[in-house]
Parts: sequence; C-alpha cells; structure tokens
Amino acid sequence: MSGGLASDDAQRRIANRLKRARGQLDSVIEAVESGADCRTVVTRLSAVSSALDRAGFAIISSALRDCLAEEATGGRPGARDAGAGERLDPEELEKLFLSLA
Repeated sequence: MSGGLASDDAQRRIANRLKRARGQLDSVIEAVESGADCRTVVTRLSAVSSALDRAGFAIISSALRDCLAEEATGGRPGARDAGAGERLDPEELEKLFLSLA
C-alpha cells in the first residue's frame, strides 16, 4: 500500500488485521482437516470473514480520508489506488465500499 493509499500507521493496522485473518483462516483449515464439528468450523470461518470485512472497510476508510484531505487542501479530489497509483473518484470508492456489503 505504500505510495498513497494510507498513512504508515494505517498501513500497519490494515496489515495486522490481514495477518490476524490469515491466522484465523489457518485455524479453519486445521479444524476441517482434524474433523472438527460443524459449529467449530463455521464459528472460525465467521471470524475470518469478519476480519476480512473489517480490513476492507479500513482500506476504503483510508482512501476516503485521503480524498477529503486532498479536497480540504485544494488538491485534486480522489484517492490513490494501492495497486496502480491511479486516482479513484467518489463513485468508484462507493462501488468498492458497497462490494463489501
């Protein structure tokens, strides 16, 4: 995400969320492979899903903050996309946000 999507602190928090989700996914896989009961697997899977959703919302939130900060300082509206460095307009940010719903 370096180069514009989020501040270093926000990047660190998002990366930590994703690492927690990875750990939770490992727990789901372990539960399935060990033949754990359905309740255990689904509960762990739900935790992974929630963690990924929170990470996605945090990424979009950072992009929205960047957008608002640029507008407040007279910069070009929009937020940077982590991958390509291109600007996202408000409609694209909304579309990304709604894709997590």
